[in-house]
Amino acid sequence: MQEAIAKAGALIEAMEYIRSFRGRIVVVKLGGSVLDDVDLQRKLLTDVAFMATVGMQPIIVHGGGKAITRAMNEAGLEPVWVRGRRYTDERTLTIAEHTLVHKINTPICRTLTELGCNPMGLHSLSSCVLFAEPLRLAGEDGRKLDLGLVGQVVDVNVKLLNTLCADGTIPVMASIARDKAGGKLNVNADSAAGKVAAGVEAEKLVVVSDTHGIRTNVEDPDSWVSSLNEMQIKEMIDAGIITDAMLPKVEACLTALDAGVKKAHIIDGRIAHSLLLEIYTDKGIGTQIVRNRS
Repeated sequence: MQEAIAKAGALIEAMEYIRSFRGRIVVVKLGGSVLDDVDLQRKLLTDVAFMATVGMQPIIVHGGGKAITRAMNEAGLEPVWVRGRRYTDERTLTIAEHTLVHKINTPICRTLTELGCNPMGLHSLSSCVLFAEPLRLAGEDGRKLDLGLVGQVVDVNVKLLNTLCADGTIPVMASIARDKAGGKLNVNADSAAGKVAAGVEAEKLVVVSDTHGIRTNVEDPDSWVSSLNEMQIKEMIDAGIITDAMLPKVEACLTALDAGVKKAHIIDGRIAHSLLLEIYTDKGIGTQIVRNRS
């Protein structure tokens, strides 16, 4: 009886959130172990299916760095990194595209279909909604560092995304973009998700990763912070607290917030139902990032 009462209480707690978010777009960026663990991925996609069932309009953006590295190793290629970004030549791009589309995007769409949803894979081999320009990083001597076929997203086909969401379709986007000439560029999935959330004016951006939110001390799991504003985030970046793989995730959140998205979240996808717990409960389970109070 107590268990049944607890379940009823959880539903009542979720009711206001369900009512508030009905008809609103939520961008979910998938990364980390969720993309490597079939069971974990299915559990998280079940959360996405729940969101769609109660009237939210989810958009999925995914990367696949670990899978791309494995595929390169199998092909006898050693990844080359420039400032933490994968140098991408034609052969690397071909492997990345094949991996992202056939090994990650297609299975995600298949699972969502099995869960009763209507997904559509959006990528460089079908309808591509991401458009980018070549990314050049500044070197220490002032020269631009060549990353090869790596881009930064500058535009998103918002009209198509809004049309699909309104029709009850879940867009599932791989992180390969088109350039002005119709060529292809490898883009960072976190950054792409931030641009997508900004473009569609999403209610929320949720970045799913292997970290339980943001810590004030990277070495101390207990230093996790449940809520931060933009100013606090920028102070942590300047202080060198937020670095490495966390930096593009946080920058994506700031991109979304600057465009009017109300909240951004960074959660650990290895925790059961972390997506639902972050969205539909008062306490949440990761770090939420909010706009500065005016």
